[in-house]
Amino acid sequence: MSGLSTLGFGKLSPLEDRLIEPQKSTAGFRRLFAFSGPAFLVAIGYMDPGNWATDIEGGSRFHYDLLWVILASNLVAILLQVLSSRLGVVTGRDLPQLCRERFSKQWAIFFWVIAEIAIVACDLAEVLGSAIAINLLFHVPLLPAVLITALDVLLILLLQSRGVRLLEAVILTLIATMGVCYLIEIVLAQPAWMPIAKAIVTPRLNNDSLYIALGILGATVMPHNLYLHSHLVQSRKIGRSFKEIRSALRYNLIDTVIALNLAFFINAAILIMAAAVFFERGKVVTEIQQAYYTLTPLLGTTLSSTAFGIALLASGQASTITGTMAGQVVMEGFLNMKVKPWLRRLITRSLAIIPAVIVIALQTGNGVDAQNHAIYSLLLLSQVVLSVQLSFATIPLVLFTSKKTLMGDFANPFWLKALAWAVVAAIAGLNAYLIYRQFI
Repeated sequence: MSGLSTLGFGKLSPLEDRLIEPQKSTAGFRRLFAFSGPAFLVAIGYMDPGNWATDIEGGSRFHYDLLWVILASNLVAILLQVLSSRLGVVTGRDLPQLCRERFSKQWAIFFWVIAEIAIVACDLAEVLGSAIAINLLFHVPLLPAVLITALDVLLILLLQSRGVRLLEAVILTLIATMGVCYLIEIVLAQPAWMPIAKAIVTPRLNNDSLYIALGILGATVMPHNLYLHSHLVQSRKIGRSFKEIRSALRYNLIDTVIALNLAFFINAAILIMAAAVFFERGKVVTEIQQAYYTLTPLLGTTLSSTAFGIALLASGQASTITGTMAGQVVMEGFLNMKVKPWLRRLITRSLAIIPAVIVIALQTGNGVDAQNHAIYSLLLLSQVVLSVQLSFATIPLVLFTSKKTLMGDFANPFWLKALAWAVVAAIAGLNAYLIYRQFI
């Protein structure tokens, strides 16, 4: 398992010292359980606070019209994450490592810079989401709350020292927490289900909703998750025969489909809640705090606001864990540079905290509403940045998984290759149009 022991974990590496051997399990369910986990670690990135910003604004402004965007983004995510897991299982290398080995040094550095920007943008969403949750639940002012988020490095180091299975269990618990909280929200909101079904099967998009739609795409399909998944699947020790690799690919496919469909239901629930509670009462929500404070009077119970705040905090903390792991994978893969986990975490979080602190500080004298709106705008912008950078991860991914010389018999068949390149072209085209609209 080359590349697993050089991430800077030393003896604490959850991927090297405690490799799981799924194929020792003979029963189908036990084997599936042994393979399950990597996709759930990745899926939490699809439910981070950036998703909340885009889903809440999408629901409150456009009712259920953008539900199909969440579904389409989820299908794209499943396709790309399956390709990422296939790359890791078949080659024994992750996507950043292959970029370093197959491209020139200049291109590898370019891809690394782009990946780091994406990780910082994602971490910015986690900083803002966690800080907002701390502010809402514990009434800590936003600026100190942002600084408190820097302390999560201690939690991450503790979890990493206990092995990958504990990380997966913690992430699954946090996902379950979000799921329960949003089940409560949906029960309280009592949405009409027929318009929801109609919105899913009848796509609608216009110039006004395109920005939010691309934000949803950027919040759902994240570049760093493609790098991370190709690495995490290597925490399972498998044989190298054709039959063993094919079996591993099948179980990783099941793991990915289950995990990302769970993410889809949570994202859909956020938008549905926003549409049923805010849009139908004529309220356009432009900040997460506004959603929190208006849930109680609109639904008539403080349970709705409390569940919202707890789910937001769980989202921020869970996505922080996977963001840190992705940062280590990216730096090691592209640059072959060993960095201690605490140092890597400190660098990423510092780069994310700086813009958050600047925005909050600049708006401090303008009142709470202006401050909250500025934070919300920054949160939305981070998701659009992720969407724009997505092509720089998807192009190498599809290129590598289509190469017979690299993947052998597991290279993408013609139909999958055509579908994957069509998705890549669609993402690039939409982002080009977004850039044109914003600057021209």
